[in-house]
Amino acid sequence: MYKLGDATTMAVPIFHNFSAAPKHVAPFSHAVECEGWVQLTGQMPTDPDDDLKPLPDGIEAQTRRVMDNLIIVLSQAGLGLEHVLSVRVFITDFKRDYDAMNEAYRSYFPEDRLPARTCVGVTSLAREALVEIDLVAKRPD
Repeated sequence: MYKLGDATTMAVPIFHNFSAAPKHVAPFSHAVECEGWVQLTGQMPTDPDDDLKPLPDGIEAQTRRVMDNLIIVLSQAGLGLEHVLSVRVFITDFKRDYDAMNEAYRSYFPEDRLPARTCVGVTSLAREALVEIDLVAKRPD
């Protein structure tokens, strides 16, 4: 809570769901926004036009599909990758896939504007995906 004049006010979050974004694989919103901060739910490498299609083969193709899905959600929220401040990457085979995932991921950001990032190895992901990525963006003031 914060004080606004004489009244105590709580910021009200906005829960975004977009028809153009990939179909939900679980109960969540595509993004939640509060006071200009936008948290995007982790995206899977699913086809945004056909959820029943098989996932792309390999970590590079899956990373690109995930990043493209995140771009769809960002654009639906009126944002772009230039607004991204922080990223979390989850991969199921860290040793095998870390370098190839980084190569694909790196191509989405200018070298001088890489967001803060955490990358962790996990035992499994929904849909037997190799990678999932979520992010935090901030609207310009």
